[in-house]
Amino acid sequence: MAVHPATLPSAHSAEPPEPPLRPKALITGGTRGIGRAIAVELGRTHHILVGGRDAAAVDAVVAELLSAEPYVADLVADLSGTSLPPLPERLDVLVHSAGVEDGGTIEETDAEVWRHVFEVNVFAVAALTRRALPALRAAHGLVVAINSGSGLSSGPGGGVYAGSKFALRALTDALREEERPHGVRVSSIHPGRVDTDMQRALVAREGLDYDTTYTITPEMVAATVRTAVDLPPTGTVESLSVRPVHRR
Repeated sequence: MAVHPATLPSAHSAEPPEPPLRPKALITGGTRGIGRAIAVELGRTHHILVGGRDAAAVDAVVAELLSAEPYVADLVADLSGTSLPPLPERLDVLVHSAGVEDGGTIEETDAEVWRHVFEVNVFAVAALTRRALPALRAAHGLVVAINSGSGLSSGPGGGVYAGSKFALRALTDALREEERPHGVRVSSIHPGRVDTDMQRALVAREGLDYDTTYTITPEMVAATVRTAVDLPPTGTVESLSVRPVHRR
């Protein structure tokens, strides 16, 4: 029996299969410096939620990425999370990159500076992590905290910033053990001096000439985050320090 050509299946009639869904990563402080470099690096493989307070800056980064959306929020202004944008049901990676550096000697630093630094570097991290835990548990996800070399040691004039980063290390150490039974991994990344606007402001305050010989790039930090993200889920990078070869 002859078959009319119109009844034959066409190679072009079937719709192409949808590409697999990308894993999702939320990156705070994603509009510049280390956070932006991480967004670009993970954007090769992940759908990125670009976190930041400035909607225009967030949108500019979103436009550069293959798969991304804005996550505009002031995490310090709403530590309770009642007015923050909703999180996805599954979150594969949460990167805490937003941070501030401020303060001088203990004698000259007032309580308001202490409060602000800890709110940004510690309290906001704890609050957002708490909100994200259900989504992270659903995905057996990864939390990455961008800490600092100052989270490992402190010196004159650095007590405020180092204090917040020591506290952040305590937070991530506790979180790692608390979430181990739930399959959520926690990585603490400790960069040395990184070539960012924050570093330039710090060097200017120190009265030194800025020299990139003594810094690493944001992309180097992003590469260490990539290492933690790509590790099979049966292992975890618990703590990693990445520093310039040359030091003052």
